[in-house]
Amino acid sequence: MENNKELRTWLDDFKLEHPLVIAGPCSAETEDQVLQIANELKDSDVSIFRAGIWKPRTRPGGFEGVGAIGLKWMQKAKAETGLLMATEVANANHVKLAIEHDIDVLWIGARTAVNPFAIQEIADALEGTDKIILLKNPINPDLSLWIGGLERLYNANIKKLGVIHRGFSTYDKTKYRNNPEWQIAIDMQNRFPDLPLICDPSHITGRRDMIHEVSQQALDMNYDGLIIETHIDPDNAWSDAAQQVTPDDLKKMFVDLKVRKVSDNEGVFNQEMTKLRAQIDEFDGKLLEILGNRMKVADKIGELKKEKNVAILQNKRWNEILGKMILEGEEKGLSNDFVMHMFKAIHQESITHQEKIVNG
Repeated sequence: MENNKELRTWLDDFKLEHPLVIAGPCSAETEDQVLQIANELKDSDVSIFRAGIWKPRTRPGGFEGVGAIGLKWMQKAKAETGLLMATEVANANHVKLAIEHDIDVLWIGARTAVNPFAIQEIADALEGTDKIILLKNPINPDLSLWIGGLERLYNANIKKLGVIHRGFSTYDKTKYRNNPEWQIAIDMQNRFPDLPLICDPSHITGRRDMIHEVSQQALDMNYDGLIIETHIDPDNAWSDAAQQVTPDDLKKMFVDLKVRKVSDNEGVFNQEMTKLRAQIDEFDGKLLEILGNRMKVADKIGELKKEKNVAILQNKRWNEILGKMILEGEEKGLSNDFVMHMFKAIHQESITHQEKIVNG
């Protein structure tokens, strides 16, 4: 699958001069709402119109989508605008109804992506389809689970595949609705270089004022496209009001976003990049050496704790270290999130080393 260039063919067929853009409301609410948004987007950089028909809600009692009637509204929008239509499916019946209504793109949401049984049911219902199928990352940061869902779809002889990076749930409070965990998406991209990768800044941020920032980050990392929730009256949307933008705001964003070149063939650029990358490699080597030496000290601490029968985890000491490192990181231009993630990983590795010694 890694080397199957058919995965990118469907994207190349668009022959776009810019990254792919999928846009439309979080939820289809009324026929007029769907048609108005679609018509306002048809003469922009948007290639695919999206609208949620079935909406999985965390708790009962919320708006769970208009259901199959919304598919008829999307059919009408397709006829009026020529835009391709996309919606989320969560089971075999959704797949059946979407195909019956000639929906062009079906995506599988984050809540469904965590369930291999559900993915297999959808894959069986889609087997051999020529529709474009997009798989969102599962809500938890698990690359193997994301890949497993992708493989189930590919094994069902579905070749027009792509993935959507929409961020991951986390217990820790951050500025994001769903933490990006960019490295997981990068690992997916490195594993499957011919797999179209689309960013969902609406669900990553949960805030319309951050969508441009995250969209630019994705384009800077050579993502193939964006899926952005767009509504004519975002503040009064029936679902996810805070993360939707107006069609006019979306069009302005297209003007402001910068698409980077993959590389540059100029000799001076390549020479300078070679020098800078050599410096990065040197620093990376030094980082590993420092971390290795730090773990040797952690091992000695573990031996002392074992000798004196002292608990491995020392919360007061740990909180003091973390607070100090966050402050020092700020002085060096490092974000709080980065420092926290890095030192939590280092701390966990130290705990693991000491557990082996104390319990060995």
